[in-house]
Amino acid sequence: MPEGHTIHRLAQDHAERFAGRKTQVASPQGKFSDAAALLTGQELIGTEAHGKHLFLQFGGASWVHIHLGLFGKYTLGETPPPPPTDTVRLRLRNDAYYSDLRGPTTCALITDAEKQAIHDRLGPDPLRTDADPAKAYARISRSRTSIAALLMDQKVIAGVGNVYRAEVLFRHGIDPYTPGRSLTEARFKAIWDDLVALMREGVRLNRIDTVRPEHTPEAMNRPPRVDDHGGEVYVYRRAPRPCHLCGTEIRTAELAARNLFWCPTCQPPATDTGTY
Repeated sequence: MPEGHTIHRLAQDHAERFAGRKTQVASPQGKFSDAAALLTGQELIGTEAHGKHLFLQFGGASWVHIHLGLFGKYTLGETPPPPPTDTVRLRLRNDAYYSDLRGPTTCALITDAEKQAIHDRLGPDPLRTDADPAKAYARISRSRTSIAALLMDQKVIAGVGNVYRAEVLFRHGIDPYTPGRSLTEARFKAIWDDLVALMREGVRLNRIDTVRPEHTPEAMNRPPRVDDHGGEVYVYRRAPRPCHLCGTEIRTAELAARNLFWCPTCQPPATDTGTY
């Protein structure tokens, strides 16, 4: 499933290509045909992202709400587009660009009130200027649930996925099984600030890179990562290879139906005080 930086990048790309222009809207697959007929010929007047949710505004109070889910994919390119296939749920097109959406979990026309209800159930998004990390910490500080599970809970923090979860915990030396309530506010703030920086860089590069400059392949004289997810990482999908920093074998386990990755040496359990 795409992480939050991908959705913010899609919002940015759609704004650059379609905002302020009359747009032809179609649904070759047919599942969005009625809404597409209402929207076609209107201008795209705004785009927005919150966590893994993308919103495209076409005049008035009409928003297209998109959630890619596990299988959704976007293709953006210059016109003329290829002939549409029956897998394209939503096609936007103007005189210069097109975008094709395939396989989303959600693609629906919604009102302002319905859009606000989605925002209300999501946690703060590190990539949004209106994010309030105190709301996330208020939930984390009361929870016995592991910090690894809490970081993936979109009601706690919106937009963090499996890669950012694994990598930010490694970068801060935190055992993923640590209960949320064991994190001090200062430690959580450091995690939040790091997520903001990492995810902004993800939007800029359109990929996830989490290693610090001193740990890049060039700096460490090691081979670059070869993986279809791209980017340099510390632990994500690296089990059972050795940790870049200490040489310990990276571990993996299932947590909340997702694969967790960590280094048991660089991310030791909390001290006897029970706090990080």
